[in-house]
Amino acid sequence: MSISFFWSRAFLTNRFLLWLLFWCNLVGTVYGYMWYGEQMEYTIANHAIWQVIFVPDSPTASLFFTLAVLFLLYPPKSLALKGFSLLIEALAVVTSVKYGIWAVSIIFAGAAQGDHLVWQDWMLVASHLTMAVEALLFVRFFRFGTIMLIPAAAWTFLNDIVDYTYGVYPWLPNELLDHLFAVQNFTLGLTLFSVVLSWIVLRLAKRKTI
Repeated sequence: MSISFFWSRAFLTNRFLLWLLFWCNLVGTVYGYMWYGEQMEYTIANHAIWQVIFVPDSPTASLFFTLAVLFLLYPPKSLALKGFSLLIEALAVVTSVKYGIWAVSIIFAGAAQGDHLVWQDWMLVASHLTMAVEALLFVRFFRFGTIMLIPAAAWTFLNDIVDYTYGVYPWLPNELLDHLFAVQNFTLGLTLFSVVLSWIVLRLAKRKTI
C-alpha cells in the first residue's frame, strides 16, 4: 500500500478513521480540562469569573477540533449551523496549530532553563504535536474560507491579551517565570504565525495543490 493512499481523501475521511479521531480528541479534551482543573478553581476563587474561560487554552483548541470532526461526520443542514461549523473549523485550525506549537516550545524552553522533564511532559509533547499536525492535515477537508480566519484570529489574540493582562495564562515552569515578558511576546507572535500559516495552507488546499 503506497504512502499516497494514507494521504488520500478516501483514507483520511473514512468514517471509521473520523470516528477514531473524534473519540481520541474528545478523550484528550476531557483530560485537558481535568489537567487545568486546579488552575480553573484558582482563577474562579481569585479572579473575575468570566476570565476562567480563557484558562484552558489547549483543551478548548482540542474541543474545537473535535467539533470540526463531528461536522465532517454529520455535515450541518441549516444555514445557521453551517455558519457555526465554518467558524468552529477555522478556530480548530488556528488554535490547534498555535497551542500545539506553544506547549511544546514552553516545555523545551523550561528544560533549557533547568526544568527536569518527566514522562507527563513527553506525553504532552506528543499530544500537542499531534494537535498541530492533524489540524494542518485536515484543512483541505474543512469547508471554511479565508474570511473565517478573521474571527478565529480575533478570538486567539483576545485570549492572549486576557491571559497576560490578568495573569490567567497557563501555569509555566518556575524556570520561565523570570522570562514572562519574553513568553508573552512569543505567544503573541505565535498567534500571528499560526493565522498566517493557516491562511497559506488553506489557500494551497483550495487550489488542490496539497
